[in-house]
Amino acid sequence: MTANEDGTRVRRAAASVGLWVGVTTAIVTIAGVLILIWAIRIGSRREQGEHQGPGGERGEGALVVDVDQVVLLVIMLGLLGVVLTAAVGWLASRRAVQPLAEALRLQRNFVADASHEMRTPLTVLSSRVQTLERRLARGQPVADIVERLHADADSMAAILNDLLLSAEGSETAMDTPVSVVDAVKQATGSLEALASASQIVIAVTAESTPTVLVPQVTLVRCVVALIDNAIQHSPASGTVTVSVSTQGAMAEVRVRDEGAGITGIAPGAVFERFSHAHEQTGRRGFGLGLALVRDVAVRFSGTVAVESTSATGTTFLLRLPQSGGRRLRQAAESLQAGPISQDPSAT
Repeated sequence: MTANEDGTRVRRAAASVGLWVGVTTAIVTIAGVLILIWAIRIGSRREQGEHQGPGGERGEGALVVDVDQVVLLVIMLGLLGVVLTAAVGWLASRRAVQPLAEALRLQRNFVADASHEMRTPLTVLSSRVQTLERRLARGQPVADIVERLHADADSMAAILNDLLLSAEGSETAMDTPVSVVDAVKQATGSLEALASASQIVIAVTAESTPTVLVPQVTLVRCVVALIDNAIQHSPASGTVTVSVSTQGAMAEVRVRDEGAGITGIAPGAVFERFSHAHEQTGRRGFGLGLALVRDVAVRFSGTVAVESTSATGTTFLLRLPQSGGRRLRQAAESLQAGPISQDPSAT
């Protein structure tokens, strides 16, 4: 959101509050005047029948008003008007600032998400730099490390672009299927240094090679978050197993660690923002990675869940529609919405 859009939103909110308060004040004032006139006329007619003129005749057309009653009525109407105006002003202000509050919430979420998403790549980058320094000191070849550093930098730029697109609510139209196996390999490659530092082995198996209509960088982000979470909760010399399979129209990615299981929190609650289970290792997360995985899964009509958890480990299951299955569902939805023209070349 640009500064001009922010200014427009603030001015629109201020104008909305002013309009509501102004209209309410006018309505309350007009209603108060009408009630006051009505009360005076009613009271005056009663008193005309009780007073007589000097000749003993009733004073026709004379209006006698009880000032005390009128003053009391004016005070009561004034207080009622103030209360109503204040109530409407409060409601109007609350309604007007809701978009601003939502914008602030999205901004805070973006800052937290960006910080979290950069945390793992920066840790990997730092590990590679340390490896580079050791090789330089020993006079060993460094070309492969430099190449990986370039890849890490490109990956960080792609992650930031993906986060910006997500924050704007825009979604890249996907026509080219993305290989889930390739995304898993890219994710494990980026976390290789982090796993080695923790003496953890990442094992990858693939029963099939499904494809999905999810941006490559987004899919890699999800798998990285799941594997990073598994590394965080695995003991030293443990193994993190990543398996790719299919079930029906869904592609499945399972990530299993050898930790002590989820304790101190309900398994389903680990996908809430800033939620924490009891940490079994010295490395502490911020409770955002799994929440981001859930957001992406929901955005692309998928799911993520804790498939199993016990004292011997936890398995997370990410399910996303396969590219062919998703196209069929989109076609079915289009047919339900109305007739569509068929492309002869598609048959």
